[in-house]
Amino acid sequence: MSSIKIGVIGGSGVYKIEGVELIKEHKIMTPFGAPSSEIIEAKLNGTHFYFIPRHGKSHSLTPSEVNYRANIFALKELGVEYVISVSAVGSLKEEYPPTTFVLVDQFIDWTKGLRERTFFNNGFVGHVSVANPVEKDLQLMMAEVCKEEGIKHGVGGSYVCIEGPQFSSKAESNIYRSFGASVIGMTNVPESYLAKEAGMAYATIAMVTDYDCWKEEHCTLEEIMKVMATNNKQAHAVLKKLIPKLAANPFKFKKENTFAVLSKPEKLSSEQSHILEVLLK
Repeated sequence: MSSIKIGVIGGSGVYKIEGVELIKEHKIMTPFGAPSSEIIEAKLNGTHFYFIPRHGKSHSLTPSEVNYRANIFALKELGVEYVISVSAVGSLKEEYPPTTFVLVDQFIDWTKGLRERTFFNNGFVGHVSVANPVEKDLQLMMAEVCKEEGIKHGVGGSYVCIEGPQFSSKAESNIYRSFGASVIGMTNVPESYLAKEAGMAYATIAMVTDYDCWKEEHCTLEEIMKVMATNNKQAHAVLKKLIPKLAANPFKFKKENTFAVLSKPEKLSSEQSHILEVLLK
């Protein structure tokens, strides 16, 4: 087994990657409630990793219903250090057509406050910088694999995260384009920020399914399904190479949570002490 621990957050299609061997399901209850599902321990080309379907095994959770804190905390409790996120997005730029993978490095939080977005509350205070929410070395490794697989991709750019579950109006879509953002989605905030609070290296593969509604381009359901099938196939190819590559080439990274906690340890409850222990390990 690899000495580093890798986590993958994405859709249930990960189960279907050729060569993946399912090892065990970990049922974990966190101080923040239950994760989206059991954490799946799996093996790919000799490399163990952990996987959680973000929306549940049967895609039963809307983006706002996902318990992001529980998902990240459960992975960290299992010792995960590196998080590979895979998610579907709309494109806000002409140069990123459907089936493009955009490896963003920034997020714009345009959610409405319905989501619990921090581990630090209820008298347990900490401040973590999310100036650079994506770990550059992991992002560049993703880019290398995309290039090796011949997948059209872009490196860098901002991901606007909206509340959903509705898509944008045209007026909203054009506002987001005026920000200079590259893609729009519904899930990577607070997921990415919580990973920073947990001292994990996080990067995302944003798979373009369509141009957001700013572009006058009608798509049939059949066309959208074809794009999604292509994206899933490409995602499988990337993960098959990326997971073993990361295990063989781990990198050191700065844990932004190391000096983040302001509360005095002796003032914390036993549950808060446990949370702190897991976040800092």
